[in-house]
Amino acid sequence: MFLGVDGGGTKTAFCLLRADGSIAAETTAASSYYFSEGIDLVSRVLEEGIGAVCATAGRTPADIDFAFFGIPTYGEVSGDMAVLDAAPRKILGHDRYRVDNDMVCGWSGSLGAADGINVISGTGSMTYGERAGRGHRVGGWSELFGDEGSAYWIASRGLQAFSRMSDGRAPRGPLLDVLREHLELAADLDLIDVVLNRWQGDRGRIAALCPQVITAADRGDEAAAAILAEAGRELALLVDTTRSQLGYGAEEQVLVSYSGGTFNAPQVLSGFRAHLHELHDRYDLRQPLYPPVVGAALYAAKQARSPLGADALERLRTTPIATAA
Repeated sequence: MFLGVDGGGTKTAFCLLRADGSIAAETTAASSYYFSEGIDLVSRVLEEGIGAVCATAGRTPADIDFAFFGIPTYGEVSGDMAVLDAAPRKILGHDRYRVDNDMVCGWSGSLGAADGINVISGTGSMTYGERAGRGHRVGGWSELFGDEGSAYWIASRGLQAFSRMSDGRAPRGPLLDVLREHLELAADLDLIDVVLNRWQGDRGRIAALCPQVITAADRGDEAAAAILAEAGRELALLVDTTRSQLGYGAEEQVLVSYSGGTFNAPQVLSGFRAHLHELHDRYDLRQPLYPPVVGAALYAAKQARSPLGADALERLRTTPIATAA
């Protein structure tokens, strides 16, 4: 019995996986992104979620052979790591677990915990890859000076394009009306009030404007289309840098997959795919196999040195899910 936990900015997902590839229970709890509420939030969320999945499966934490906890921001504040490492121990009652960044969940789910690289583009962006037991991360430097190709990055550049179009510094396109209508702006300068005053520059709310940039591109806005194309190039560069850092040879095939809502935009995915193969002709780009929370459970099995076999992995693709209330 393996527990996978995928933390995130909007929710924390839990998955209890049997060794035969069947899922005993899944549930979700509140976000475990603790920067705004304090580090004690993590323990509260984990206790709620573990209790729910164990109750649904008719098990106790003692029955969990190994657990993996993917916690957002893990590794980004050195002083917090000891607290985060210790947080699951009291809830589980044992030490059969590992804590790391939630990027590992996306990688493990997308590739079935096989060697290769996963690129994440949601609110933020980064890559994580593993080769021969060694992992490496690239990107994820925050929205202020990183997260290239992410939803926030796309939305921020969309807002910049809006301001230039409104001023007349750039040719006007459909993006103007798309954002005017979506944000119900009485005047273009009200955009400052919405984003800086009402939203207080909130990262998630700004990132949520990414679909409006995509809509504008679909309506023929050249500036919006250029932003999405550049996003694809930036995400491909993250992957290629990870390949180099992991020491893949020039003739070595590299499995690549992706996760995050930004890839739902065909313009981003197509640009990413095209630029990826320009950078290295031995990439094998694949659609994600499993969601990140299932990836967390698969990684727990791998850490326990009991990785699921081929039959179990195939069963996992089709097994019904028992969801906790």
